[in-house]
Amino acid sequence: MKKEAALSSVHVLFKGMVQGVGFRFTAQSLAQDLEVKGWVKNLPNGEVEILAQQSREVLEEFLSRINRYFSKYIHSAQIDWQASKEEFKDFQLRF
Repeated sequence: MKKEAALSSVHVLFKGMVQGVGFRFTAQSLAQDLEVKGWVKNLPNGEVEILAQQSREVLEEFLSRINRYFSKYIHSAQIDWQASKEEFKDFQLRF
């Protein structure tokens, strides 16, 4: 029987030209492909914020894919790994 990987959470603030380039919709699509739960939203200061939950291995792949898609738009990312507190049912766009 396969053992379930422990859930992890990651909170990320992406800085750069990350709004108006399809960032949230792409993040949502990638999250759905990888069964990542959580949310993504634009912030008033031009950053994009993500709170995501899955195994750490899957979350690392999720962030890697986002970085590949948007490498020319992301100037920096503040990544904060956290113990998983809240369980999400899906991955949503927040406003």
